[in-house]
Order: sequence, then structure tokens, then C-alpha cells
Amino acid sequence: MTRKITNGPVRNKERTKATLINALGKILKKKGFAGLSASSVAGEAKVDRRLIYDYFGDLEGLVKEYLNNKDYWKMEPEDVESIVRAAREDAGKALAYGVLQDQLDSLIGNEEMRRIITWGLSEKSAMLKELDLKRENVGEMVLSEVFDKRFADSKVNFRAVYALLMGGVYYLTLHAKMQENTFCGIDIQQPAGQDEIKKTIRQLLDLIYK
Repeated sequence: MTRKITNGPVRNKERTKATLINALGKILKKKGFAGLSASSVAGEAKVDRRLIYDYFGDLEGLVKEYLNNKDYWKMEPEDVESIVRAAREDAGKALAYGVLQDQLDSLIGNEEMRRIITWGLSEKSAMLKELDLKRENVGEMVLSEVFDKRFADSKVNFRAVYALLMGGVYYLTLHAKMQENTFCGIDIQQPAGQDEIKKTIRQLLDLIYK
């Protein structure tokens, strides 16, 4: 029987890269992006900071890798064709709900992603702009192939409605975790409150699709 290789240059490199990415996430949760530096990440990971430059080019390269690994957005350009094909069965209704539900669950349960969203809202960042454009470009392909066709002869501006729904999910999750208060009497931190928001999103989509 061939013995499994657990060490070696390639395996050790990938393990160290993962350690650095996770260390960046820990600092992000503790101190936000203001606390990031090559020294702080290397210290958290307990490795030589030169490895950040060897493996990622610089701290910005590490942050980019981190963002790509941790992004809650689950659609990739290569997946669009199959997503569009499946969505055509109900003109995208299940997809529209599923994306919003996943967004709410991801953001309410992932402090790192909430920090990323907050960072993107509070200051300009080329890295976050690049990530945002990636999401927007993939979303555009799905919108044009599925939802624009479904609502072509309708008075409903689906894109505008969906933007409001998605923006609402962003704000509600950030508000719930940052302020720890209810919003319109609904406690989004609690499963019951989250279920109410999801139920209402479904009801609104039902109305739109009618």
C-alpha cells in the first residue's frame, strides 16, 4: 500500500496559505480592516511575514485571496448556463427567493462577511470594487436571461424591486448585529425574526409573479 504523503513543499505551502487566510479572518473579526498589516497577520498565523510576500505578492494579494475564499456569493461565471437552464422551469421565482434566503443566512451567521460589507460601504477599495463587479457581472447574465424575459411585458420593474429586497437584507442583517436592536419590532438576531423576513420575501415574490 502506498503511504499517504502528508508533507512536502506543495502541501506545506497550501497549508501555510490557508493558515494565513484564516489568520486574516480572525484579525478582521477582532479589529476590522484597520487592524490588518503583514506583521499582524503573520503574528496571528505564527509564521514569518516574508511568506505573505512569497505566496501572495503582498498584503493586498492576501486580502484578495481572502475575499475570493470567503465571499458568500455562490454563483460563478461557469455556473451561469446551468443556473439559467434550471431557473427557466418557473421563470426564476425559486432562484430569486433562494439567493435572498442564502444572503440573509450567510450575513447573519458570518461576521467576517459583515465586516467586508461594512468596509465596502464606509470607504472606497479597489479590491472590494473588483469583487462587487464580479458579482454584478454574473448577476447581469442571470437577470437578462431569466428575469428580463419573464417581466418583459409587465409593468413591474423586477430589477428595481429585487434591488430593494437585496438592499433590505443587507441593512437588516448589519443593523441586527451591529446595533443589536429590533427593527420595526422584529428581532432579526433570532430565528423567529429571520423566518418572518424570509416568509415576507416569499410573499412579495408571489405578488410580483402574479
